[in-house]
Amino acid sequence: MFTSQTSSFQDSIDVEERDDFDSEEIAGYNQKIQLNCYYTIYLYQGTRSETTGENVAWNQRRTDSTTSQDDFSLSLVDSSLPSEAEPELRCYISRRLSKGALLGGMGNIATVELSVPEQAVGCYCCLLEQERSPEQPDADGSGYVICFMGGSEKGLNLFRLELDKYVQGLQSSLQIPELQNLDTEVRPYLSRWYEESVMHIHRVVQLVQGSISFLLHAALSHTHVEVINSDERTKTDVARFIKAASLQGLSQQDTTTASLCKAISEDTHSDLTLDCSTSPPTLSNTVSNRFCDDWIQAFLNAAERCNPFLLRQILENFKLKAIQDMNSLKRFVRQAEMSHYALFRCCQFLQSCGNGDVLLQNARAEHSDLPEACSIITVLEEFLREQSQAQV
Repeated sequence: MFTSQTSSFQDSIDVEERDDFDSEEIAGYNQKIQLNCYYTIYLYQGTRSETTGENVAWNQRRTDSTTSQDDFSLSLVDSSLPSEAEPELRCYISRRLSKGALLGGMGNIATVELSVPEQAVGCYCCLLEQERSPEQPDADGSGYVICFMGGSEKGLNLFRLELDKYVQGLQSSLQIPELQNLDTEVRPYLSRWYEESVMHIHRVVQLVQGSISFLLHAALSHTHVEVINSDERTKTDVARFIKAASLQGLSQQDTTTASLCKAISEDTHSDLTLDCSTSPPTLSNTVSNRFCDDWIQAFLNAAERCNPFLLRQILENFKLKAIQDMNSLKRFVRQAEMSHYALFRCCQFLQSCGNGDVLLQNARAEHSDLPEACSIITVLEEFLREQSQAQV
């Protein structure tokens, strides 16, 4: 039983050997090589939308870079793609719009073949619709189509939520007439999409190196992380890493259970402090366990290869393994209420998984209203304490 669990755990760490990120997808991520990434923004107009003098002038200046269909037109505003690749992307976006495959505010990710060195790249595109005129509520909408290209479709899908949020952050800047702020706001914002939406996990791993296990444990145990003596970007990166590594919303806990779990953590642990006044940073009130320590090398290897997509996949595997172990413990606890042998299996499982402290914290929060289960968990906590003292 525990041999298979160990094998499954090793498989989840050895993501570099999986088909998910096989040789051709990782080939562009050799050591210290930055992949090419691109952006494009188009003006989208439905043919029945209100046509103002401003929009007419806009389209007249861009007749050579406008694609018109029966029910909409698509005009290039700005792009970092090579000149020969942009019309290919515009043709692809036009087809998606014609099929109704781009819904307002919802990102869409696919593989697109373009005249770029990579030939086929992952493409995230999102239609940001502008508010319709009260005088023409039934008119077709207008807005902007934002496209980000780089890496693979599979890789971008791992950052879909981050990309959606980043695109929404552009909404207010697109309200300026004729995008007079294109050079000062819009273009710089678009050009930073990869650094801001994809690279934050890589930056955190590079920052803390082998201490990444402390952040992983903090995320699982709902421990607050305080970053001091750093710039705002580092604070934001760490906060986003903790959120990405936590199980909030993924496990079967409801909101009440998650709050109870956090309360238990606050009673038993001090905040983890990350002091960036030194290099590398100094961490205080650190807590880790064997489960989190076992993932350190996988994170460091992926960071060394400058592969943010592989890093995110490893992080997702880390969370998946933690959830699987939580579900296993819950099953054992239910069985232990009726069988002493099942209680023995609980003890064996907690000893072998290396994540017993986190699992029991979550189990106690989730079973807080079940006296029999709480009694079992108390016995298991005492067992872990005895095991810890015996190893000192």
